[in-house]
Amino acid sequence: MRAIVTGGAGFIGSHLVERLVARGDAVHVVDDLSNGKRGNVPAAATLHVRDVREPLDDLVALVRPDAIAHLAAQVDVRVSVAEPARDAAVNVVGTVNVLEAARTVGARVVFASTGGAIYGECVRPAREDDPRLPLSPYGTSKLAGEEYLASFSRLHGAAHVSLRFGNVYGPRQDPHGEAGVVAIFLGRLRDGEPCRIFGDGTQTRDYVFVGDVVQAVTAALDGGAGGTFNVGTGSETSVLELYEACRAAAGSDARPVHEPARAGELARSVLDPELAERRLGFRATTPLAEGLALTWAWLKD
Repeated sequence: MRAIVTGGAGFIGSHLVERLVARGDAVHVVDDLSNGKRGNVPAAATLHVRDVREPLDDLVALVRPDAIAHLAAQVDVRVSVAEPARDAAVNVVGTVNVLEAARTVGARVVFASTGGAIYGECVRPAREDDPRLPLSPYGTSKLAGEEYLASFSRLHGAAHVSLRFGNVYGPRQDPHGEAGVVAIFLGRLRDGEPCRIFGDGTQTRDYVFVGDVVQAVTAALDGGAGGTFNVGTGSETSVLELYEACRAAAGSDARPVHEPARAGELARSVLDPELAERRLGFRATTPLAEGLALTWAWLKD
């Protein structure tokens, strides 16, 4: 396969590039390096320092990929609230640019979307046809991206795929800034800093290991069903439970600091993975304790 991975120098993207290179695919990475790192890109892949807010037709015409994994995004919820136009420029216009370029060569697009930011509060594991109630411009921009993929599929007879990720964690996730809570907890435990838990810590999330996410993206790139699929475990873990699991992985006896709950934070977010298993043949298999151990081994070194 010839593949382009946007955001391929970042956390999830670099793991995907490694997987594709390892199986012999010809991989081109598109990344503006605003968050991604040049060192994350394997030597066997070709890096193009480009911004998805600008057309990619020339690059796609040169590479002529079979598929494009579109992972480049503005992912900071706080930035999306403060700068919704910037969020939309990256997540909506950037996605349209990828789709337009893919159309010219008939390439399949696999789009990295989000579960928690789209579904809103969950009363049970969310299914793909449940109401979509984003609470932030970030969730709205990702939902708009999904709708563009669906529209282009209908209009041009394509089989594009949107994958709604749960809370992805694993090696290479930055423990600073708007990182995932796993990276933040383990980073603070490594540095001897107190971990903060907002509210009572009973809020739950669906934590999915990056290796499993890469497996899902790869399955979608390889063909088969188009559409929208959850990528999660179907299991929810509270923040308190997660902290204890992180503490065990780090071998720490540190206690967390509780702070007031943050306005607008979801109490429950968990994804139903059944459709992805049935249509893509994907099921997350990495237990939380194993994934945390792998993340800790990378982070402490």
